[in-house]
Amino acid sequence: MTKKNTNVAVVTVAIFIATFMTAIEGTIVSTAMPTIVGSLHGVKLMNWVYSVYLLTNAMATPIYGKFSDRIGRKPVFMLGLVIFVIGSLLSGLSQSMPVLIVFRAIQGIGAGAIMPVTFTIIADIYPFEKRAKVLGFNGSAWGIASVVAPLLGGFIVDQLSWHWIFIINVPIGLFTLALVWFYLVETPQHSKAPIDLRGAVWLMTTLLALMLGFQALAGSNGLLWLAAALVVAGFTLWQFIQAEKQAEDPIISLHFFKNKPFVIANAIAALISGFVIGFEAYMPMWMQGILGLGATLGGFSITPSSVMWVVGSFVAGRMMAKLKIRTVLTVALVDLLGGALALALVPQATPYWGFLIIAGFLGFGFGIVITTTTVRAQAVVEPDEVGTATSFNTLSRTLGQTLMVSVYGVVINLHLAQGVAAHKNVTSGMLDKLINSQTAGELPAKLLPTLHQILYEGLHNIYFFSVVIVALALIINQFDRTRADRAVDEATLSHD
Repeated sequence: MTKKNTNVAVVTVAIFIATFMTAIEGTIVSTAMPTIVGSLHGVKLMNWVYSVYLLTNAMATPIYGKFSDRIGRKPVFMLGLVIFVIGSLLSGLSQSMPVLIVFRAIQGIGAGAIMPVTFTIIADIYPFEKRAKVLGFNGSAWGIASVVAPLLGGFIVDQLSWHWIFIINVPIGLFTLALVWFYLVETPQHSKAPIDLRGAVWLMTTLLALMLGFQALAGSNGLLWLAAALVVAGFTLWQFIQAEKQAEDPIISLHFFKNKPFVIANAIAALISGFVIGFEAYMPMWMQGILGLGATLGGFSITPSSVMWVVGSFVAGRMMAKLKIRTVLTVALVDLLGGALALALVPQATPYWGFLIIAGFLGFGFGIVITTTTVRAQAVVEPDEVGTATSFNTLSRTLGQTLMVSVYGVVINLHLAQGVAAHKNVTSGMLDKLINSQTAGELPAKLLPTLHQILYEGLHNIYFFSVVIVALALIINQFDRTRADRAVDEATLSHD
């Protein structure tokens, strides 16, 4: 009987579709968020729609990564797809903000498998010299989604209901599930080592405490709750380290943290991913709340970023073949620093096309940084650790997004509260209406300049903070010396 082999082309398409599904989900949610806030009432809960998704995503990612090394990529990937589809369907049926947040948590648990395992499958079926190009091709899903999502999202929000932005994931997910089931072939893996349940529990508890602590910053006694959460996270992290030292097959090998290039790559990925979520979450709010544009045009404000992200991914592959990793990342980070400064300094009267140009420059830098750090994280570990290393890279990016979106929420909520307190005729409910282009027309015309100024200053503070994030990533990158670059090159060649 002839042995069936993986159909590389079809599996690549399946990976592309899965990436597209998660990409369009994120972009549509950003496009529809002002409408969701207006419909379900509560700009203060807005960050939870993003952060709970990222929270459960982060908690699940290292578990999926480890199991993909133990039992194979296929069953783990399929499980994640099933959970994601169920979470999407339930989110689409939500009738209140708390219910939506709960179902987004389920959606995040499923998404925790999709990104790291797709990257790991690419590493399995493509050699190193082709990997960056395939990652670039896979990244084009974000570019396509960035064009389709604002149109589709705007149409759904304006003509139907925001609930359908989640339900659209159901048919896409089921189709992807079928492709993976029939065309991805791999040898079943069975490790005799016991599952590191103790380490998994302590790791998830640490992530939960850490991210809930940052979320609590936005509420009353935020600093007190954060301090308590950090104490808990410190204790559970210590317990996790002790568990990993004793585990026969640890969830995350501690020797990863002795690998300087690996640590630096993941630190940069975390910081820049934090910048990405701030840009994508708040730019549509700027477009609708300040420029008064509809949901469709608001979503399109981040389209150039996604398109140029693809270009940056392809350019990263060529740059890595000719230049040191540190040099590649320096070029990209300088590009991002310029874009962040532009967003932090642009006047309120800046036209729509000006933001499109800035978004293009940012996308180019995002593409180079994320592709380069992903490929590097895979290249500097042993072949049988690629799944775990890739999931850790994804975890780093998710943690960066989760922590930063919490900090961004605190920054803007504090400023909006101060703005409301400083003007007696203005209320937080008015800001909710201003953010939603469909209800902005209900506001008194004489109050619009004041409301625009309050929102403008709040968003400016977001991007001043982003400048600090990118500058920190640039500084960290400078610690990666030439000697380490050569060691990485030698390790990469020896693994492939």
